[in-house]
Amino acid sequence: MAKSFEIQRSPFKVPTNDGKVILEHFGKASISADISVAHMIAPPGWEEPFQCPEFDEYTIIIRGKKQIIVEDEKIILNAGSSIKVNKGVRVKYSNPFNEVCEYIAICKPPFTLEKSNRES
Repeated sequence: MAKSFEIQRSPFKVPTNDGKVILEHFGKASISADISVAHMIAPPGWEEPFQCPEFDEYTIIIRGKKQIIVEDEKIILNAGSSIKVNKGVRVKYSNPFNEVCEYIAICKPPFTLEKSNRES
C-alpha cells in the first residue's frame, strides 16, 4: 500500500547566480509531484526576464513586497497578499525595493526552466 503522505525535510536548493534563494520542497528537482512548491528569498534589486510560462503560478508574500508585471499592468504585492498568474500570460517578477522579499511560489504543472519560456 502506498504511503498517504510525504514529509520534506531537505528541500532542494536550486543553484542561482542572481542572489535569489530557492528552496524547492516539491517539484521536478526534489520530491516528484504534480505541482512545485518553493520557498523563495529575493534580494533587493532582483529581477527575472519576462516569461510566458506553461504553468499557473501562485505567489504568497510572507515578508517584504514584490513587483509583478502581468501583460502591461504593474502590480505590487505586500506581505500577506497573494496572486495567481494563469499559464500562457506574459509576466515579469522582480524586487526593485530596498528590502528582502520572502515568498512561497506554487506552480501547476511543476516549474521547469524550459516551461517558463523566458525571453532573452
